[in-house]
Amino acid sequence: MTRSPWQRALGPRMSQLDPGLVAYFSAIPPGHVGRGSGVFDVVGTPRRWLWPVLALLPGVVFPVWEHAVPFTVANRPGPHGTVRAERVFRFARGDRTMADETGMTSAGLTDRLGFVDVRLEPSVVGGRLILESTSAVLRMGPLRVPLGVLAPRVSLVERSDGARQHVSLRLSHPLLGTLYEYSGSFTYSVEAE
Repeated sequence: MTRSPWQRALGPRMSQLDPGLVAYFSAIPPGHVGRGSGVFDVVGTPRRWLWPVLALLPGVVFPVWEHAVPFTVANRPGPHGTVRAERVFRFARGDRTMADETGMTSAGLTDRLGFVDVRLEPSVVGGRLILESTSAVLRMGPLRVPLGVLAPRVSLVERSDGARQHVSLRLSHPLLGTLYEYSGSFTYSVEAE
């Protein structure tokens, strides 16, 4: 079975993860899906002036500021050892879906969200997986435009307390501060599709 992108990126550091994270970041067998459900304590940004900008990135971020948002996640093996994830957020005004695909490229661990590719540097600290963005590229047809200093920073922390997995994501910019965030917890298992 092909190793997951995180297994390839972390190598022997994979064994340093909290045991509850290992199943989530390990390869999903063909014909199976990883399913999770839980609640985000918070999603979005209270800075309403950012909402029109966030609305330009459907399927990546959402122009909201909500608490206690139920959600589901489904992770499936993709081509070339990638993992495709689909998160459904159950907002007060209706469901919204965020989809991404994580894989290993020549640049390293890369997450494809909409028309942006984000390079992530993984580390394991105290059993937690920490992913920090190091660069972002805008895909416009055949063109690839590096965002350089304009790129927001992505910081993701995943941890487990045994029964539940906890996730916290923050999208920020050095000049503007926090642009978007979500955090919450969920249960997760791999099952036959």
